[in-house]
Amino acid sequence: VSFYEEGKYACGMVENNNSGSYLTMLSGGGLMFGIINIVGNFGTVFVDQSYWQSAIAAKPTSASRGYLLGGICWFAIPFSLATSLGLASTALMLPITKDEAGSGLVPPAVAYHLMGNAGSFLILTMLFMAIVSTGSAESIAVSSLVAYDVYREYINPEATGAQILMVSRVVIVVFGLLMGGLSVLLDIMGLNLGWVYLFMGICIGSAVVPLWNMMTWEKASGTGAVIAAWSGFVLAVIGWLVGTVVQSGSITIENLGKSEVMLSGNLIAICSSGIIHYVFSMIYPQNFNFDTLDANIKLVEVEETSGLTAEDKDPEVLDKAYKWITRRGWVLTIVLVVIWPLLSI
Repeated sequence: VSFYEEGKYACGMVENNNSGSYLTMLSGGGLMFGIINIVGNFGTVFVDQSYWQSAIAAKPTSASRGYLLGGICWFAIPFSLATSLGLASTALMLPITKDEAGSGLVPPAVAYHLMGNAGSFLILTMLFMAIVSTGSAESIAVSSLVAYDVYREYINPEATGAQILMVSRVVIVVFGLLMGGLSVLLDIMGLNLGWVYLFMGICIGSAVVPLWNMMTWEKASGTGAVIAAWSGFVLAVIGWLVGTVVQSGSITIENLGKSEVMLSGNLIAICSSGIIHYVFSMIYPQNFNFDTLDANIKLVEVEETSGLTAEDKDPEVLDKAYKWITRRGWVLTIVLVVIWPLLSI
């Protein structure tokens, strides 16, 4: 007697994989997920204030090296949790359903099967540390946005450090409650972790190219960036919904979560916003002078407490750090995205 039920469990050859193998880079599903993953994670990095905040707070030379090293260390997550434990669950024929896998329950199931209660404790400890760390960073990031970019900018321009700190504390509490409520709502709606992960790029992918242009292109229009980001989001949602109807004939949570329609929505988000912003900026260029950034940034504390030395602000040092990270970033990208998959075929 087998626990297997068609449609509930995955078993046997993998559809759209080379020879149906689990151990191959020639995977249609893997390619779609990879593109969705890149768009979504571009969005999380560009839109997430915690990344900007950490980069701005660190010294330029430390930030460039630290972010590159952090990106490399991150590969321990997909290799250990997705590749190793995912393949182990298949090899051990554990009775994990499609919904359970989509909710991220494969790692704890494998850990418990192999190590018993000790495995469960290790997974729980890892999740606790990751969630607390991420939650803390996001809470501080959101509170900083509200305190500095809303409260001090529009409500109280002469705010003291104590007033800003009080606003930050209030925002942290409110943000925590809202995120807890959102999590409960998503669970009630039946949207699991995998669904939300794929949908992420549709929501935030449209901000990637406009933000990149704003950092690197003097003609980039601020107004155009706002228009492009929102327009790209609307177009992505429309494309996502239309694609679901065309492919499946009806709009349901399951149909909306299919890789093909998620891929279309993610690509529309990042590509359409880039085109819109480029065209708008060419017609209405802002011609922004990046040298004015230092003059217009107002510090709450005195300059001496910033922790930056004269060497850290030296344009030559900053340019050297920029070239260092740019060259190594491109090399790492080409190796991981192009060379490595080709060598694995």
